[in-house]
Amino acid sequence: MSKRFFVLSLLFVQYALFSQDNTFSERPPVFTDCESVLFSELKNCFNTKVYEFVYANFEVPEKVVEEDYKGKIAVVFEVDEKGVFKVIYSDAVYDELKDEVNRVFSLLPHIQPATYNGQPTFSQYSITINIPLDGNMGSNEAVSKTNTISVLEQQAKMEFDNVNKDLEEFTPKAYKSQLNIPFVHSEYARFDMNMNRVGTNSHTASKPFLYEDVSRYYDFEKEKKALKKEKETWAGKKLWNEHLVQVQGKDYWFTIDPIFDLQVGKDTEADFSSIYNNTRGILVQGGLGKNFNFYTSVFESQGRFAQYVNNYAESLKAFGPDPAIIPGRGIAKRFKTDSYDYPVAEAYLSYSPAKFLNIQFGHGKNFIGDGYRSLFLSDVASPRPFLKLNTTFWKIKYTNTWMWLKDVRPEVEQDKAFLTKYMATHYLSWNVSKRFNLGLFESVLWTNSNNRGFDINYLNPIIFYRAIEFETGQGAGNAILGASAKYKWNDNINLYSQFILDEFALNDVKAGEKSWRNKFGYQLGIKYFDAFRVDNLLLQFEYNRIRPYTYSHNTIVLNYGHNNQSMAHLWGANLSEAILIGRYHYKRWFANAKLVFGTRGFDYNDGTDNFSYGGDIYRDYNERPYDTGVGIGQGIKTKTFYANLQGGYLINPATNLKVFADITFRNFNPETETSQTFKSNTVWFNLGIRTDLFNWYFDF
Repeated sequence: MSKRFFVLSLLFVQYALFSQDNTFSERPPVFTDCESVLFSELKNCFNTKVYEFVYANFEVPEKVVEEDYKGKIAVVFEVDEKGVFKVIYSDAVYDELKDEVNRVFSLLPHIQPATYNGQPTFSQYSITINIPLDGNMGSNEAVSKTNTISVLEQQAKMEFDNVNKDLEEFTPKAYKSQLNIPFVHSEYARFDMNMNRVGTNSHTASKPFLYEDVSRYYDFEKEKKALKKEKETWAGKKLWNEHLVQVQGKDYWFTIDPIFDLQVGKDTEADFSSIYNNTRGILVQGGLGKNFNFYTSVFESQGRFAQYVNNYAESLKAFGPDPAIIPGRGIAKRFKTDSYDYPVAEAYLSYSPAKFLNIQFGHGKNFIGDGYRSLFLSDVASPRPFLKLNTTFWKIKYTNTWMWLKDVRPEVEQDKAFLTKYMATHYLSWNVSKRFNLGLFESVLWTNSNNRGFDINYLNPIIFYRAIEFETGQGAGNAILGASAKYKWNDNINLYSQFILDEFALNDVKAGEKSWRNKFGYQLGIKYFDAFRVDNLLLQFEYNRIRPYTYSHNTIVLNYGHNNQSMAHLWGANLSEAILIGRYHYKRWFANAKLVFGTRGFDYNDGTDNFSYGGDIYRDYNERPYDTGVGIGQGIKTKTFYANLQGGYLINPATNLKVFADITFRNFNPETETSQTFKSNTVWFNLGIRTDLFNWYFDF
């Protein structure tokens, strides 16, 4: 009944755009044989030609003839802006009649399209076909002539279909977009050499990188073609080469993919049978126009890790009932009796209003440095809200980041809510020459003292934070200064470094008494690309040294941390560390190896000795045992050795889905054991499948 009502409404309602005075702005489609007729006769000529063609070519199906059917076929058709006939809808008792309608209309020739105001447009019409065919157009004039629909209604009725017409063949537009390349150390090693060749004007410290920036040095499309597996089936293409959902139109594109991190393993030191991780999620990313991109990922996870990781996660516990904070991820609820449930979400908007400026607002992580560790700003803590500006011009890249952090300890709880604090950073990268890069870093961390909230003084992207700290009161904020340097020895060897200064007293340095006030740290590193002439082999050595009490403060909420984790080095302070890393990839195969040798100092906290020895950045530095003679490893001196070997296969380059296996050995050897600091020897076997989107740090 609804179909007949729809058809009858088209048959008996005639439309005219505006009034009769405007008919000259609207012309119907024109067959070749109608080109010589008067304008006033074009519509009748069109009607006649359609009917003549249909009745000349229509063949009544044998089944319809045999059953002696008598009736009508209602047809709604379109002549598009290119002059092509298309059946929109047909109503008939027999499917064979509908098929014959489609066949006949497909034979109609291309004609001149209708025009409105001189511009080609599509037009829709209705027609009835009598069965049996009588070919008598004049027998029923009310239904024998086609009925025009107004241009405005045509556009409205075709709006949904035109969205589909706008779709294009999907091409990887992400590779030239303002989207971030997910920051994974092993993945960045793929194009690190390309960005660090002598003579490039790249800036490699502020991470994550934009695809748009890296694509000037590295051909992502060429890599994708080289890795492509020739598959014919839909399932094969989606598994090995493509996004699960990929849609592209003239001014937009987006992809949707599942996220997996499914692992199972064994820790020889643990008293439980196995370790596991079960992460499922979804990732959506895309672009609108040329300069606006978006990204969101949601993770739902349950897991149980190696025993030392579980112990560390529970030592980070926030106030309240939740038992742990999973390092680098977030607060975890108890799952079953000895596992954790830890949901995480990350998202950002990326907009480039001008070629030299990119603005991002989101919830995630950032990193500053050329090394494996960063003494400035690292990605070892949980995701957090941020606003970031990257300004690039001449030989300069200037990165401003504002962050909203949380202190989740019970001693700073406010009305059963976590305490909010704020952090702002400046990082200026200057390519002094084609080989030498100099970076200047500054950060300040403050809290809502005197209800000042987000201090507008620190919103200025080009102001000197140290001066503002003095202006607002030295206890109102914690400012840190730093410098970095990188030297390209040649295309294969890069030297890099960082220096961080939390506090410095020249007189104390001159005195040579190792004053606690000399709070600083440094990093020295070297990268060797295509090492020993082996393509895609990266070797890296890095040394980090941070003096006690660096990053801490006498107003303990102003420590350099978030969610009970450091915003810089994973270990906090009071440490020295040497790292050896090897990374190799061949086609879809990859292997990574890492060795960490370290010394650090822990607090006793045994009821007798409750002093702060400078490794825990969350403690008040005024709780120190002495002012001079301060050195690395003071307190419970602890030697750490960590080794990890991982190998695997890249299943899908579009989503970075990998299958892998690894083995970890960790020896943690304190000189004195306490209830919180005790000897540990771990051998951890692990295998799994993972969508690799972020760095896991288990080397603590």
